[in-house]
Amino acid sequence: MDDIYVARLMSTSLVTVTPETLVEEAATLMLSEDISSLLVTNDDGELAGILTTTDFVDIVSKSHPKAETAVSRYMTTDLYTTTAQTPVQEVAEEMVDRGIHHVPVVDPEEGTIGIVTTSDLAAYVSSL
Repeated sequence: MDDIYVARLMSTSLVTVTPETLVEEAATLMLSEDISSLLVTNDDGELAGILTTTDFVDIVSKSHPKAETAVSRYMTTDLYTTTAQTPVQEVAEEMVDRGIHHVPVVDPEEGTIGIVTTSDLAAYVSSL
């Protein structure tokens, strides 16, 4: 897998919300789009965080959210990101080491251009 790069596996149909998006709206969006994460971007379109299904488990189990709670309260902001030219094996190792399932793909010029998930990696390995 050393010669396979993130660009080959990443999803480019990105679904984003802002930090001010309500968690109820975010949950509805994730269900309607059948996705397990949302990229959180600021007003300039820059990546600010990620909200995942794991975050929702945490929300329900610990916080018992009230109506009209903003995504910014629960999103992860300490992000590991990668580039489209990073070898897949390197990203997979980081995902295992960090215990994460979603990695935003960024470009210095274009900003966030994709996301690679454990599902993308599993689909690739199963096709070999």
